Amino acid sequence: MHNPFPQLKRVAVLPFFNQSEQPNLDGDAVARAYYAALQAIPGFEVLPVGVTAMQWQAYSSQFGEPRTGAEFQRLAQMMDVEAIVVGSVTDYDAYYPPRMAMTVHWYAASEGFHPIPAGYGLPWGTKGEEKIPARIVREAEFELARSQLKTQIPQEATAPIDRPVRVRSEARDTSMEPDSVTALELPPSDDPWGVAALAQPKQQTNPLRQIQFDQAVAEHQILTPTNEPFAGSTQQIPSEMDAMAIEFESVPIEESFEPYQVANDWIEPAPLPPDWPEPTDLIPDAPSPVPPVMIRQHEPVLTHTRLYRGDDPYFTQRLTDYVETGDDARGMSWQGYIKRSEDFIRFCCHLHITEMLEARGGRDPSDLILRWPVSRY
Repeated sequence: MHNPFPQLKRVAVLPFFNQSEQPNLDGDAVARAYYAALQAIPGFEVLPVGVTAMQWQAYSSQFGEPRTGAEFQRLAQMMDVEAIVVGSVTDYDAYYPPRMAMTVHWYAASEGFHPIPAGYGLPWGTKGEEKIPARIVREAEFELARSQLKTQIPQEATAPIDRPVRVRSEARDTSMEPDSVTALELPPSDDPWGVAALAQPKQQTNPLRQIQFDQAVAEHQILTPTNEPFAGSTQQIPSEMDAMAIEFESVPIEESFEPYQVANDWIEPAPLPPDWPEPTDLIPDAPSPVPPVMIRQHEPVLTHTRLYRGDDPYFTQRLTDYVETGDDARGMSWQGYIKRSEDFIRFCCHLHITEMLEARGGRDPSDLILRWPVSRY
């Protein structure tokens, strides 16, 4: 593992809050285990937990105990660190199967650093995308969908809503449509009920229907360009309804909906909100020649919440790899870490940090390690 965030190098870890039902859990011991696991990753400089606790007490005596994101950011600025870790143990049980739930927030000292979602900085769109674990892909897709749905949350209207106005064709007669306020004309005084206006035929027809009528006329050769009947024919000029009946008889059923398909092609997709998150946002932008304008925010830049159990196959597999590559001189197997509370807490902190950094591009290429049993030497 390595630190994928050069702007977050100096880090301070506050004592963990104990929100579990076990009163004997020491938050300082969890903070020391988290400190040791974080300091072991190249690229981090972690302030000692004792020094952090003293500065936290000095800040609390002067300004009160920090509770909000803005207060934690001010505490990080006073400590002269680039990020401060605020963690909490929400569930803990030392008996088999051991269980530990952790929630950790990283607050950046700079108010211009915004939250870093899962999947940021991973090799999307390259050959390395195939090597991204499925669980990280799911987490990235979930966070992307969550950020997109934030733009679709219904908001309470504080002002009258402007309803969309339908755009009509100029060739269409809108004088008698009740929903067209601008085109509605009052009837004459001698016809208060507008009977004469209703009796008047429309000057223009629907353009789509007119096209269908012209196609039917051209196919059956009923009319000439001069609107006269053919020589030797006694046919009269058919009405519009007769032409439509002829068209429906001549056009097959599978082609009868073709005009509607053409009409649907004219409909443009609805525009997206201006702040709509895109998958390309997970790829870092190129350097800007001009520093961007700061948009202040007080949310944590990194957040990770997990529950670890000693009987979980995923947890035990990660613990097996950790023990096999750790060269522990005690020679115990992964079952020994399950039985010892101190080792269990230490590994939970290690796995918590590893998962958080893996989902944001902090994992090095894997190495192949061959382990031979002692009997084969």
